[in-house]
Formats: sequence, C-alpha cells, structure tokens
Amino acid sequence: MNSLTMLLDVAAILLAARIAGRLAVRIGQPAVVGEIAAGVLLAAVMHGTGLTQTVLPGSAKNALHAIATVGLVLFMFTVGHEWDGRHLRGRAAAGIALGSAIVPFALGAALAAWLAATTYHPADPVVFVLFLGAAMSITALPVLARIVTDRGLQGTTIGGLAIGAAAVVDVLAWVALAAIVTLGGGSSAWQMLLAVPYVLLLFVVVRPLLHWALRRRAGGIGFGTILAGLFVSAAATEWLGLHFVFGAFLFGALLPGRDDPVVRQQVDDIARFCRTFLLPIFFVVAALDVDLSGVGLAGAGELVLILLVAFAGKAGGAYLGARVCGLPKSEAGPVAALMNARGVTEIVVLQVGLQLGVLDTRLYSLMVVMALITTAATGPLLGLLRKRHRVAELPEPSLAGKD
Repeated sequence: MNSLTMLLDVAAILLAARIAGRLAVRIGQPAVVGEIAAGVLLAAVMHGTGLTQTVLPGSAKNALHAIATVGLVLFMFTVGHEWDGRHLRGRAAAGIALGSAIVPFALGAALAAWLAATTYHPADPVVFVLFLGAAMSITALPVLARIVTDRGLQGTTIGGLAIGAAAVVDVLAWVALAAIVTLGGGSSAWQMLLAVPYVLLLFVVVRPLLHWALRRRAGGIGFGTILAGLFVSAAATEWLGLHFVFGAFLFGALLPGRDDPVVRQQVDDIARFCRTFLLPIFFVVAALDVDLSGVGLAGAGELVLILLVAFAGKAGGAYLGARVCGLPKSEAGPVAALMNARGVTEIVVLQVGLQLGVLDTRLYSLMVVMALITTAATGPLLGLLRKRHRVAELPEPSLAGKD
C-alpha cells in the first residue's frame, strides 16, 4: 500500500508542479517560482488538514526523501558544470559581486545576532550568525541566467555583468558555506583537514583523468561511469562533514567538455530530467518542513524584517558595487534587480541549515518565503527599472574601458 501511495504522490507532485510552473510563466515568472509555490501550498494544505500521515506515510516519505537527495546531487552537478570561470574576468563584475556578497552578509549577520539575542537561542550562536549571513548572500545563477535569456538580455552589458557577478558570488558563497558547515557539522579535526587535499585531488588528478577519458571515448569510459564518480564525490564530502552538495558542485565544476557537444548534450539531458522530475519532488520534500501555522504577528514582523534585509542587502549591495565601478543608474538598477534572484539555490542552502540544526522550523519557514518573494520580485523589478530608464533589449557597448 505504501508503494502505491508513493507512486500516486509522485504523480500528484509532478502534475501540480507542471500546472504551477505553466501558470508562473503565463504571468511572467520563471517556472521555478510556481513550482516552489506549489510545494509550499501542498505542504500547507497537508499540515492544515492533518493529512500528512495519510498522504505521506513514513515509508512513502522516506522514498521521496531519497529521490530528492538524488535530485539534489544531480542538480548541484549541473550547477557546477554551468559555472564558468571565464565569467570571473573584469573588475566591474568582481566589484558588483563583492558588493552583493559583503553587504547582505553583514546585514544578515546583524539580523542573526539580533534574532539570537531576542527570539532564537541557537546552540552555537557563531555558526548561526555566519550561516544566516551567508544565506542572505546567495544568488541563484541558474534562475538568473534563465531570466536574462527570457528578457532578451543575453549579449548585453546588463546580462553579462549580472552573470559574471553571480559566478563570483557562487564561488564566495560556496566556499563560505563549506567553512560554516564544517564548523557546525561536528566533524573531527582530521576530517576537516582532509577537505583541502581532497579538493586538490579532484582538480589535480581527477580532472586530467576525466579530460583524457573524454578525449578517448572509444577507450570505454561512458557517462554512467562519470555519474558514478559524481556520487562518490558527493559521498566523500558528506563523510568529510562538508555536506554532499559540495562534492556534487565540485565534480560538476571540474568536469571538462563544456564546449564538447556530446558532454553538453549529456549534461543538458540531466538538467532537463532534474527540472521535470527530480526538482519538483525536492521542492515538496523541502516544503514539508515549512510550517507557517504558528507564526502569528511576531513571526509576520520577523518576515518583514527578513525581507527588508534581503532586498536592502542584496539589491542595495549590488547597486552600490555597480555604481562604484562606474555604471550609470540605468544599468546599475537592473543588475541589482537580477542579483536579488535567489531561487532554488537558496532552498538548497536552507535545507542544509535545517539538516544541521542551525535553523529551526520557524526560521526555516520564514526564509523559504523570503526566497520565494525575492525571486518572484526579480522580473517585475527588472521590467520597472528598464522601463523607467528606457533600457533597450539590444546588445550594448562593452565596459572594457570601465573595467
């Protein structure tokens, strides 16, 4: 009976995600906004009606958690492979990235310190403060890239700078989160010390081997073998206390062949499978931990404060960095709006915090709502700013002189 229930749950999740995604696209939002909203809504209905145990009994819920874990590993692999170090070039992108990383981190840390002293009493206040600061700094590069494409900004100064800055933020955020997770994960000192040689092993030994194998496909290595290496890498970082998402991201980043049509097709197929099947299940599993029933007025006030910090820190920091780098207001505003997109990457980070016990259910729920609102606001803000400044959707002059 539980297998039957699990199969019906998967069908219902995929159908709800498909409908919600299409509705989101119809109103000018990325499909992921609708899919996350659908997960939160389904979870709220189950919590509110007391149907959780009926709809998701223990074994069915465990099966969905396992599917979600596989989906998360594959998704982080595709994110890592999409990350391109060539975007790191240019002082303008670096300046915007620093502004959109440092300012939200500082404001998020200040908010966390206040929450720790008033409402929450975390077991490790230092890890709590650092984690919330890092969570506020996240930019979802996959969602941002999709918005850039949908809005016709590829090849423009605005789109190029936003993607370049998001690539830098990805590096800073994942390095910071790895350090924070290590601090809060309870790993032994020798396990933590092994993390550095493991990363070196990936890039000094594994990457050249993969490059050699991909050039000689007839030699026998297939993409299934590469995927096996991916899950070994995820398991290794989980054992080291860094969480499996870091191993998956690193393996994707080191995999060569971004310009190889065969490798590109394989990764695109995995990304498509994640978007249509695995990620909707992950959204629902993540949303099951969202419980807004006991938030009340105090929680609503905290949510408003979290949203203020999120918008002021991320968009404000990106705008400040853009202006310091010499961008006019007509370009700095849209870049700042794009950098505020958090999307699924934020949900991944929040899930890590919840699993480590850094966040409780209440704060996790508020942060998920923040991620949903800030991502949904990106498109309308971008449209408003571009209309106000009459920014064209045509390729613009490069900033070579301003870098």
